[in-house]
Amino acid sequence: MAFAAFGSNAPAKKGQTKSGRIVLALLLPGLLYLALFFFIPLVSLVMTSLQEPDGSGAIGKYQPALNFGNYVDVVGKYLPQIGRSFGFALVATIIALLISYPLAYFIGVKLRNRPILQRMMLTLVIAPFFISFLLRTIAWKQMLADRSPIIEWAHQVGLLAPDQSFIGSEAAVVFGLVYNFIPFMTLPLYTSLERLDLRYLEAGSDLYASPVRVFGKVTLPLSMPGIISGTLLTFIPIAGDYVNASRDFLGSSRTSMIGTMVDTDFLQTRNYPAASAMSVVLMGLILILVVAYVRRSGTEDLL
Repeated sequence: MAFAAFGSNAPAKKGQTKSGRIVLALLLPGLLYLALFFFIPLVSLVMTSLQEPDGSGAIGKYQPALNFGNYVDVVGKYLPQIGRSFGFALVATIIALLISYPLAYFIGVKLRNRPILQRMMLTLVIAPFFISFLLRTIAWKQMLADRSPIIEWAHQVGLLAPDQSFIGSEAAVVFGLVYNFIPFMTLPLYTSLERLDLRYLEAGSDLYASPVRVFGKVTLPLSMPGIISGTLLTFIPIAGDYVNASRDFLGSSRTSMIGTMVDTDFLQTRNYPAASAMSVVLMGLILILVVAYVRRSGTEDLL
């Protein structure tokens, strides 16, 4: 009996071992990808952030060290840019949410029985991705220039002072951020609302709840995963953006963000430790905010 029991378990163990090897083989390409393009670059970034000048006085020449003072220096030096980056990201994310939710609701719920029109609307949402990010931003820079028809009209109706420029202002940067990243907010919201069971909305109406109450008690809670995903997909890249805030595009020296300073330190002044330290600080702050936000919203399964 003992030998029979042992014999019956042997094929199962052999099958489990084979299955484990298959799973490992399937995971191996992904693990190698993460090691090559995430873990190794991250280690290199942290090591670079701790370097110090090699003593030769040459620009861009540094040696390995454990100079944690680089982090203190960049935080103290770029504290306004840090606050501005997260301030712009928060405002742009809220505006994108206010615009995207009605749009996603219309596409995902109201057009559910009109698939052709629904696909057309989705195509219009995704259409900006077919054009380069830089080209879109440059196009808006031209359309919002001082002598453009849009700005001339804004001067005439009093939205802007006669001698006031829109390009280079905080509003221009936020506008560019919202425009460029709004599809990242709309698509997750659409995915969540498109799966919404409309019978729940009908049940709320049958119980004599007002449309506002049905939205607050039924639609909004059920679409919360889409809201969380959309705000994360929008807030995180905006916080590290450097194109819109650059003086070469929609920004100016008074609208610089963390990404702008990283670009300046790395490509212009060749202060690689400062640029790397600022990048690590940005990643750390975003990670802390994301974890706190997800736990606060009660959707820890997204982590």
